[in-house]
Amino acid sequence: MAGLDPFYRLIHDFLIIFLPNEQKCSENTIRSYRKSLEMLLDYVKTEKNIRLDEITFDMIDRQTVSGFLDYLENERKCSPSTRNQRLHAINSFYRYAAQEDITVVSHFEEIQKVRKARVEEKLVEHMSEKAVSAILQQPDTSTDMGKRDAFLMLFLYKTAARVQELVDVRIKDIQIGDSPRVILHGKGNKARVIPLRDDVVKHLEQYLLKFHADESQFSEDHLFFTVRGNAKKRMTEANVRSIVRKYGKMAREVCSEVPENVHPHLFRHSWAMTLYQNGVELTLISQWLGHAQFETTLIYAHADTEIKRKAIEKAIPESDPLKELLNPERYTVNDETLLKQLCGLR
Repeated sequence: MAGLDPFYRLIHDFLIIFLPNEQKCSENTIRSYRKSLEMLLDYVKTEKNIRLDEITFDMIDRQTVSGFLDYLENERKCSPSTRNQRLHAINSFYRYAAQEDITVVSHFEEIQKVRKARVEEKLVEHMSEKAVSAILQQPDTSTDMGKRDAFLMLFLYKTAARVQELVDVRIKDIQIGDSPRVILHGKGNKARVIPLRDDVVKHLEQYLLKFHADESQFSEDHLFFTVRGNAKKRMTEANVRSIVRKYGKMAREVCSEVPENVHPHLFRHSWAMTLYQNGVELTLISQWLGHAQFETTLIYAHADTEIKRKAIEKAIPESDPLKELLNPERYTVNDETLLKQLCGLR
């Protein structure tokens, strides 16, 4: 990249070489990083009234990045979590740049001073088993598309796959035999093996006979597909969201426990909660979900504890003297408590 200012040369190497080749980041991750840097540069160009090719490291300081993040939150109405994701991408680039060019170290240290936004902790959104069952019963399985949609949602639920992981599954990723399982390719191109339960295997075998009868177990074809131009094409994430939303609306008419907005990630959260409430250890659930950090999985413990607390509150009438003795803090779980329990310290 001869002739480029070091600022742009390092952006190029970060996105084109470092992230995909050295960090082995997924296309989705790289796309997010690219978008964050592009938005920052467009902001700087507009704020300083300069051309894009005039931007240098010297023009982007702590105040500039803070102003950019405020712009995202106040004018573009981004959530605090999205704001923090953009900051993380910027920090990652500056960390890389500082390692490659010693003159960038001072700029990196300056950007590091920008604080993350406080994100209000929310209970993980999930569906009851009754709600999930109502949704799974909606497709008309007398039709081919109904059979496909019913199995797609069952597979999505029982594997707790992310929507991208679901549509990326190929026939070769599935093994049926003594130990039925599927390989899911998650964030950062990290693969994990998910066991398939008997009910899933039963429907999977029927699905393969119907939609992949002529393909071998080593086929590169995607498990879920759409037909465009007389050719099988990988089903898109948007296709899956549309299918799930459609049956969610139908199920809500017969089951009040179904949320108004049903989306694919709800199935992932719901299966994780089902596992936790049935005694599966959080460490195993973390591995099942493919969480990079165990702490991410703690949201299910927090949610389950809050559900129990509310159930107890609801069960005790307002006039009952015990109501005054109910201490909500007793049912509050923090990360340190859970970690101690998992390590056998409590």
